[in-house]
Amino acid sequence: MTTRIVGFDRTVDEKPSFLEKGQLSPTSSSIDDEKVLPLAERQDTGSSTSLFSWKRRGIDLDAIATQPSVFDDPTTLEVYRPPPQYENAHRFDPKARWTYREERNVLRKMDWRITVWACVMFFALDLDRNNLTQANSDNFLDDLKLTTNDFNLGNTLFRSCFLIAELPSQLISKRVGPDNWVPSQIMLWSIVSFSQFWLNGRSSFLATRFVVPPSSATVSFIRLFRALLGFMQGGFIPDIVLYLSYYFTKSELPIRLAFFWFSNYISHIVSAFLATGILRLRGVHGNEGWRYLFLIEGLLTFSVGVVSWFLMPAGPTQTKAWFRPKGWFNEREETIIVNRVLRDDPTKSDMHNREGLSIWKIYEGLKDWRLWPLYVLGLVHMIPVGPPQTYLTLSLRNLGFNTTQTNLLSIPSTVLGGILLLAAAFFSEKINSRVGATIILQIWALPLLVALYTFNSDTSQWVYYAVVTLITGFPYVHPIQVAWTSRNSNSVRTRRDKIWNSWSEKEQKEYLETTKDEGNRRLDFRFAY
Repeated sequence: MTTRIVGFDRTVDEKPSFLEKGQLSPTSSSIDDEKVLPLAERQDTGSSTSLFSWKRRGIDLDAIATQPSVFDDPTTLEVYRPPPQYENAHRFDPKARWTYREERNVLRKMDWRITVWACVMFFALDLDRNNLTQANSDNFLDDLKLTTNDFNLGNTLFRSCFLIAELPSQLISKRVGPDNWVPSQIMLWSIVSFSQFWLNGRSSFLATRFVVPPSSATVSFIRLFRALLGFMQGGFIPDIVLYLSYYFTKSELPIRLAFFWFSNYISHIVSAFLATGILRLRGVHGNEGWRYLFLIEGLLTFSVGVVSWFLMPAGPTQTKAWFRPKGWFNEREETIIVNRVLRDDPTKSDMHNREGLSIWKIYEGLKDWRLWPLYVLGLVHMIPVGPPQTYLTLSLRNLGFNTTQTNLLSIPSTVLGGILLLAAAFFSEKINSRVGATIILQIWALPLLVALYTFNSDTSQWVYYAVVTLITGFPYVHPIQVAWTSRNSNSVRTRRDKIWNSWSEKEQKEYLETTKDEGNRRLDFRFAY
């Protein structure tokens, strides 16, 4: 076959040899024009996101899968070569070639080992984050003599602390590694969560600590727990996104993030069934059912945190441990994982997985105005559907449904939301556009919110329920936005434009060697839309 080797102005006619079906023979020890095997044709980034899509795309599994990159040109190779302190530097090989069959097998192994457990951890997060919704169906507010305003303030505190904790959590995660910080996070927030079992109004400490009268101690106690829960959980999601980026390319990340957030919906469904049973414990030993809900689900999450210490290796080449002496990947698989990720984004080797962020790097990220529209979109896109979702169980109780009915009636919107989440993610990558996918939510919600506004006391409870179910079952596009921001934040180019092509090879080389531009400010960077 005739294949152009990127970085060399010539073609070679050669057929790769195989040691066995699906595996290429070893490459030579130095970059040699005659010995380096050819590369695959560049794949459309919007077509390679499916977990198992090779057969559907009509790709020969025994063909070379290695994609062209800056490492195929001797000049740019030295510019982007991973530094020695990069934890995977010993597996970097610009001459490495692998087949689609090998790539498929490695991806499947990573999905089972890495993606699935990431989903389990997110399941645990949401189990503790949203069990207050089920508690509301069991007279939580009345039992503690709280008002709706107290509930609102508690949620505001939770979300504010969740947001405030994002950056500190990221700083810790970058310094000690997600593999150490994430399990610690899970165990810390689960302790706070199951401690809500003991919520009461007898806390004289809180009455003095918050300088409030004793009658307000219960309210302060709950606010404290909501704030602590927000602080403990804040940063978990970006920590996991960072962790997944160690293993997957930017075109593979969106669909895996979609499944990651899909576990959120699974958590809602499972927690609704759990709550239906657990809340029936009301009266056991004189305690309300919601107390057992916090206790049992908090302990479940704590067990997930403990297991996470053993199921989160530091990186693809660091899976060996005393309890896992052989590791998860062999040398060949590690080489494939490392090189395919770096070929997709060479800047991933700029920092190692135990390197903290400096104040200057944080400042550089904040002043990158090109990403501000994405941040604003992430902040405001769920405002229309937020209140109906937050007050779903309270609304159902006010419509006259009992505790069991309320929890079971919350399931259909969760199922619908999960389906639309995956549909939106697949649609985004199918059309290779993040903009189109992110406006789906607003188009979906607007007519339903207009209908909800017109309802009055004469409206049937089932009509109200149907509309609210459709609103709260909205297509969740946040995973697309996260992947979109990650793709545009610090990646090298995927194509050359008119200005870049107008430069001579010497001018391009000089720019690469001398430029101080970073991330999406580089002239060889192209935004994804």
